Amino acid sequence: MTVRIGVAGVGRIGRMHAGIIARETPGASLAGVFDVYATGAAEVASEFQVPAMSYEEMLASPDVDAIAVCSSTDTHVDLIERAAAAGKAIFCEKPVSLDLAEVDRALAAVQAAGVPFMVGFNRRFDPSHAAVQQVVAAGDVGEPHLARISSRDPAPPPVEYIKVSGGIFVDMMIHDFDMARFVVGSPVLQVYAIGAVRVDPAIGEAGDLDTAVVTLTHANGVITTIDNSRQAVYGYDQRLEVFGSAGMALSENPNKTTAMVFTADQRHGANLPYFFLDRYMDSYRREWAAFVSYVTDGGPSPVSGADGRAPVAIGLAAWESVRTGLPVSVDQG
Repeated sequence: MTVRIGVAGVGRIGRMHAGIIARETPGASLAGVFDVYATGAAEVASEFQVPAMSYEEMLASPDVDAIAVCSSTDTHVDLIERAAAAGKAIFCEKPVSLDLAEVDRALAAVQAAGVPFMVGFNRRFDPSHAAVQQVVAAGDVGEPHLARISSRDPAPPPVEYIKVSGGIFVDMMIHDFDMARFVVGSPVLQVYAIGAVRVDPAIGEAGDLDTAVVTLTHANGVITTIDNSRQAVYGYDQRLEVFGSAGMALSENPNKTTAMVFTADQRHGANLPYFFLDRYMDSYRREWAAFVSYVTDGGPSPVSGADGRAPVAIGLAAWESVRTGLPVSVDQG
């Protein structure tokens, strides 16, 4: 069986997904593309030799088995509801919505329709991060006590994007909230967050932060600390570890190459990848392979609706914690 996938939204992320589906995912084919920006849709359709469609055409087409929702966040819920009503399997980029009530509305539509649904938290599929999760789940580090995640971008996004992104906790750190739940294997009950503007005053003027530290308390007693910065001048910095009673598991940064140069007075090597696609392209490929297997073979979603909801709830609690200066309980739904 080949899963025929229509991509809704062909900005940078949607275009990347379209390329992986069309060229690199066994058992999948790109069935068509849709975007409100018709010229962009036509360009991507021409590149991959598929039709540019309206969303209505995509939903009605018997040649489309699944929809990849890669459009702007504020359109996700409507597109999910319509795809579910049409009986299509759904892949949705994170976050489902910036509003928990809207997330719940989308998930209710998916449940009512009984269609496959997966949220695009691609870092779960990074081989190094996934290996940490596997050894923790196997008990190799004993009883987990602490987890630590660092996530630092090489440069901040445009301020115009920041104004509509939901802010650092729901836009950037949402990946780390998902990773905390994933590697620790336990829900987050409480959040304490602090933040500042240390990189660009314009980010603060837009109502956001560019530097933040969050402490999470999990249901199993594990404490996770997360630090984020919008600017790491040395590259895309992504590290995590889980420390337990019998040891530690960690996922470190890969360098661009493994070459090292030794001279009389120093040694040096390649720096970190600078762009998130350089760091995580393999995880995107593995993510699509997982989605196709899920649609083809059934079973539980690799990243369920509940998995998509929880990081949004944690992010909103983090914002409340920054405003109040107090720990905040997480809405468990």
